[in-house]
Amino acid sequence: MTSPAGKMTMQVISAVAEFERDLLLERTYSGIARAKAAGKRFGRPPILSEEQKQTVTERLNAGISISAIAREFNTTRQTILRVKAGLLQE
Repeated sequence: MTSPAGKMTMQVISAVAEFERDLLLERTYSGIARAKAAGKRFGRPPILSEEQKQTVTERLNAGISISAIAREFNTTRQTILRVKAGLLQE
């Protein structure tokens, strides 16, 4: 594809591919915006419900250890630490 006609053909194909990619991105972003406007959630579901987070907060304030709380809720220490970090940010 070193001839002028070959170079032009490659440029046209490249331009069409770039246009198609831009259309795909536009459709993706509009679909995400539409889903967010409809109230859809993205990502993994939360490990603990709001009620459970409130109970964890009460246990933390009562001085119960993070490991004990994690065992009680059958979750990891990291999850409890995230709840605790959320308390500090509020």
